[in-house]
Amino acid sequence: MRGLDELIAAAPTFAGLSQDQLRLIAACAVNERFPAGAMLFREGEAAEHFFLIREGMVALEVQAPGRRLVIETLQRGEVVGWSWLFEPYRWQFDARAREATAAVVFDGACLRAKCEADHELGYQLMRRFAAAMTQRLQATRLQLLDVYGHGRPG
Repeated sequence: MRGLDELIAAAPTFAGLSQDQLRLIAACAVNERFPAGAMLFREGEAAEHFFLIREGMVALEVQAPGRRLVIETLQRGEVVGWSWLFEPYRWQFDARAREATAAVVFDGACLRAKCEADHELGYQLMRRFAAAMTQRLQATRLQLLDVYGHGRPG
């Protein structure tokens, strides 16, 4: 069985981090399993964790008038959640396991403290999460274009 630092190192978000940085991050992590349909988090709740998907799929969802919209579906190797990084530490979306999902779950407060003590670690994580946020914002933009632009003449 591989250690958490090895599992984390295999994910694109954490690629290129030093062994020391990976050990620091792994010290804030545990493995968990979520059954299909389980909520990992809900919009507005305290964002105390984030997740690295090991197996399965997780849908990011928002409530729209009259229906729920899936903004993006994330899979193996992808990170779910960035709200743990920014005050007031509240989720901006819902996250639901689309199928049975195994994930590495990171304690946000633990990792924020490590980033405060090691600014290089904080910078590296911020760079990586900023890239994920940019990608998610683009996915949201495309969803909005589909929802509000559907059926209208161009």
